[in-house]
Amino acid sequence: MAPFLFLSGLLIILAGGVGALAAGRSSQTASWWAAGCTGVGSLLGLAESLRVLVSGQTLGYEVAWPVPGGAFVLAIDPLSAGFLVPLFLLAILCAIYGTAYLAAEGRHRILGPHWFFYCGLVVTMALVLTAANALLFLAVWELMSLTSFFLVAFDHRQAAVGRAAWIYLIACHLGGACLFALFLLAGRFCGSLQFADFVRLGEAAPGFALLLFLLALVGFGIKAGLFPLHVWLPDAHPAAPSHVSALMSGVMVKTGIYGILRMLTLLPLPPAWLGLVVAFLGILGALYGIVLAALQSDIKRCLAYSTVENVGIIFLGMGVGMYGLAQQQAGIAVLGFGGCLLHVWNHALFKGLMFLGAGSLVHGAGTRDLNRMGGLLRRMPITGGLLVAGSLAIAALPPLNGLVGEWLIYLGLLRAGLMNGGFAGLLPLLLAILLAVTGALAVVVFTRLVGVGLLGEPRSEQAAAAHEVSPAMYLPMQVLLLGCLGIGLAPQAAAKLLAAPVATLTKTGFASIGPHLSIVANLGRAALVVLLGLALVTVLLVRLRRLRPTARTGTWGCGFSLPTVRMAYTAGGYAELTQKHLVPAPLRPAISLSAPQGLFPAAGRLVQVCPDAVLDRVFQPFFQRFADRVVRLRWLQQGKLPIYLLYIFAACALLIVWSVLEGRGWNFG
Repeated sequence: MAPFLFLSGLLIILAGGVGALAAGRSSQTASWWAAGCTGVGSLLGLAESLRVLVSGQTLGYEVAWPVPGGAFVLAIDPLSAGFLVPLFLLAILCAIYGTAYLAAEGRHRILGPHWFFYCGLVVTMALVLTAANALLFLAVWELMSLTSFFLVAFDHRQAAVGRAAWIYLIACHLGGACLFALFLLAGRFCGSLQFADFVRLGEAAPGFALLLFLLALVGFGIKAGLFPLHVWLPDAHPAAPSHVSALMSGVMVKTGIYGILRMLTLLPLPPAWLGLVVAFLGILGALYGIVLAALQSDIKRCLAYSTVENVGIIFLGMGVGMYGLAQQQAGIAVLGFGGCLLHVWNHALFKGLMFLGAGSLVHGAGTRDLNRMGGLLRRMPITGGLLVAGSLAIAALPPLNGLVGEWLIYLGLLRAGLMNGGFAGLLPLLLAILLAVTGALAVVVFTRLVGVGLLGEPRSEQAAAAHEVSPAMYLPMQVLLLGCLGIGLAPQAAAKLLAAPVATLTKTGFASIGPHLSIVANLGRAALVVLLGLALVTVLLVRLRRLRPTARTGTWGCGFSLPTVRMAYTAGGYAELTQKHLVPAPLRPAISLSAPQGLFPAAGRLVQVCPDAVLDRVFQPFFQRFADRVVRLRWLQQGKLPIYLLYIFAACALLIVWSVLEGRGWNFG
């Protein structure tokens, strides 16, 4: 059965991108045309995806494609549909948000190319999630990387943005090289590049299967931002416009997670130790990301490191699921993969909300620096309130959705620990403890973001002059908040929709999934009690405030009769306790202090820089040494046409000799 709604939606979105280019200098026309087409096309794709999730069926489409080894084959099964739902939802909301966010830019800049690449990114992500041929998958994967590169480089005139875009592009190509090797080996083993024929990988030898999985883990892990392959992510997300950051963080990084899960459905059952390795990589990434998020003063960079944390939690759930499969414990596998997929949805909702909210703060206050914000809740009450609610969700506090996926992962870890004695049972319990530490640090990070950024007095003229954003910017955020609240209060509905993808991953019957995931219903009832309690307390406080006379005197200032904003906590000051006592020395910020001296001292200065230790101490030195050696081959670039023709002739001659010898029975592998 062909997915006509899905295909029609992609064509409409593509028409939106082409129409935006055709709009020429009319940026407003380009914006609204692209947003309108993206909205209509995404609604069609969303309807098709939900239909697949509910029915559990697979929709396929195939047309002739005259490419050697290639075939234009698409398939929407429950696993791909589980990732298409957040894609189409965020694509609509981010497009609406972007029309208002870029309105000022459109007065002096042509926006048609931006919207062309935005629509292209949505279409290529959808094709990545549905491609059923390796060559087609690699082609749309590369197009997804290129379209997102141009979106990240939107403000390419800024040196930091250009650097972030190039780091991202290099990371994408390194990951692409691993994927090319992965599909080349898999295609050679199976005798075909069709994913339908990759089921033969289930018969692969353990060593070969492990090699394929490691290639998938590196190739897809780079895109997903898996620690320590995350180095592109903290720079690319802040560099991109906020609606692009929301789409990349909420959906695009999940294409890497989808790729690994897809390979798990094709490869033999993984050994238990491999599941634990993936789980430990996940928890290390979660801890690393949330620790560095606590040290950032740039609000978007803080959210970017929070994405590294949440990707780590998703990989932790994936590792628990793999461990359960290896131990033939269906309950543990369902809890692990169920928590993994639920957190994919939850993260798309609350991280989309937070990035759009951060963009609204930047738009209203004119700065990304938390230390130059303050007092924004009073000046931007709608945006501020939405960010407070989003912070509750991302910190996994009820009654919102952040805890739902993590709760299943906790239960999977506890069950794995209790079912196994000795050291084997200790490891899952240790992972559960580290996940709890991650949650505690997340509370610190987002109370810091809300307290320093939204409360107190303005710390700059821009913050004092901040204004609320237009409805086109806060309405998409409200929809995302409703999604967070809906899953928080009725998690069993989301779990029921994701039962079919979980069944695909655990290779068990659909009916056996429900009882294991139904446990989240208790969490929904508890969230409802919390919500009613908060509502009751709010009503009582409002009544008491009306009954009690308002004090007209100032609050006692502890001896400071003239307090100023310089006496308030900064973002760095709020995190100082965490920084000094919980953060390992290699991750602590570099502090440059110019202290006042003498009887009549000049102004002092303190600068705190929070580098990424993995990027600065591992990857950059490695690539610098690699570049120094590669530059020695520059003599090959002669710059003369006859020399290049000689290179081409030599390459063709070698290929002819190769083909002749293979035709005579020579075997080159």
